[in-house]
Amino acid sequence: MQDKDTSATSELIAQAQSWLAEDPDPETREELGKLIDAQDLAELTARFAGTLQFGTAGLRGELGAGPMRMNRSVVIRAAAGLAAYLKSKGQTDGLVVIGYDARHKSADFARDTAAVMTGAGLRAAVLPRPLPTPVLAFAIRHLGAAAGVEVTASHNPPRDNGYKVYLGDGSQIVPPADAEIAAEIDAIASLHDVPRPDTGWETLDESVLEAYLARTDAVLSPGSPRTARAVYTAMHGVGKDTLLAAFARAGFPEPVLVAEQAEPDPDFPTVAFPNPEEPGAMDLSFATAARTTPAPDLIIANDPDADRCAAAVKDGADWRMLRGDEVGALLAAHLVDRGATGTFAESIVSSSLLGRIAEKAGLPYEETLTGFKWIARVDGLRYGYEEALGYCVDPEGVRDKDGITAALLLAELASGLKEENRTLLDLLDDLAVEHGLHATDQLSVRVEDLSLIADAMRRLREQPPTELAGLPVSKAEDLTRGTESLPPTDGLRYTLDGARVIVRPSGTEPKLKCYLEVVVPVADKAALPEARTRATDLLAAIKRDLSAAAGI
Repeated sequence: MQDKDTSATSELIAQAQSWLAEDPDPETREELGKLIDAQDLAELTARFAGTLQFGTAGLRGELGAGPMRMNRSVVIRAAAGLAAYLKSKGQTDGLVVIGYDARHKSADFARDTAAVMTGAGLRAAVLPRPLPTPVLAFAIRHLGAAAGVEVTASHNPPRDNGYKVYLGDGSQIVPPADAEIAAEIDAIASLHDVPRPDTGWETLDESVLEAYLARTDAVLSPGSPRTARAVYTAMHGVGKDTLLAAFARAGFPEPVLVAEQAEPDPDFPTVAFPNPEEPGAMDLSFATAARTTPAPDLIIANDPDADRCAAAVKDGADWRMLRGDEVGALLAAHLVDRGATGTFAESIVSSSLLGRIAEKAGLPYEETLTGFKWIARVDGLRYGYEEALGYCVDPEGVRDKDGITAALLLAELASGLKEENRTLLDLLDDLAVEHGLHATDQLSVRVEDLSLIADAMRRLREQPPTELAGLPVSKAEDLTRGTESLPPTDGLRYTLDGARVIVRPSGTEPKLKCYLEVVVPVADKAALPEARTRATDLLAAIKRDLSAAAGI
């Protein structure tokens, strides 16, 4: 037994030393060297238990040395695999545009990617500085690129970074491209085989950002009211300058900044998680709004790479965060009111209210799998959204979620309502009376041990609930088999009388996510308080019963 242990230890140390010999980064080389010298077997095992898997979200993980962490070695391999994939598709000298956020190592990862693309005979162009992800998604189409890379971990914790890949249509990769790129990455034997020249790529100037900003104007109606006053937080990310420029061009009052979170800071010192949805993340925004005179009409928040947009509104004496589904419905209603044509689309985990709005307006409507990589591919897309604060309001310009243009459109809507002495909450009430109160919630369980998620999914498959909150389950679907309109995905969907539940593992975090929706008919505005109470009670009961059924 001792010999086997000794052999395994020797193999692990040899593996780490082999990785160390190729690592181009002095910081991770020093980190790994210390782990080897200390023979820290637990940490080395964690770092070398496999490799970060490249999928439809690209790569995302904790920074550090080794194949299970995000580092320059992993990024160089990913870039080389993407280059080989593009060349296999006939893009022998295609342009690859590269953007990056302000996280630790983002600029290094962007520069390495540009070097690898140049060394592979492709053309590479890097955005001029850390900019919002939507600017990169725009630049791909604007410059006619073959592909794009955004170095970002979006709203993940400070210790993480990521690598998001887009193809030439400006939308994120979907199968089978992810598996084909992953195979090319796996085929790279040694980093020494990957040419990385010191020069040869282009650093773009401000004209690409100017072109993006020129398009942001186009999401608004000419001559529409632009009076809404906003408090804005960039959540320590890269959104501030681009959003302020867009608001200034459009003629809105300059947003009041949440000063403590205005500038990029990769350590995100004021928040536990830099995600507007997380408890406490908006507290500084609420405090800023409370001391701002005149009182703002809304609070707008971007996540750190500014592809998501959150909003809060005054509700009595307090400020209330709007759910992503509420903002999604408000923007849809605004676009319908403006006479928009084209397909409205959302993911299956988002509120069914969008379908009701589209149907009433006589517009095509589609549901997709979770993620903007699917929403962006809907034929004839005019508007798409996802409950996780993602909105695509200018699909011809940005085939992805865009927190800057969504914020502009929301401010335009708030301005129009303000002229009528109404608010966003008044419009939500109108939608509830017209279509029924659509109330959504989420049961989200973060785990250390991923097997707990697999156990919960297996339990629900083997013993699906027959009722939740006293409502019979009329239809139970295992989405791994796909449906008439959806490709297979790891998820479960339960349809109840006046409710819907979807359960799925998160694609980017160690979480089991359960998306709940109830629909309560509303006779008139006077009936809204009772309907809200009923909806709240139902959602709480569904959460309780679903937790018991899943054993979580």
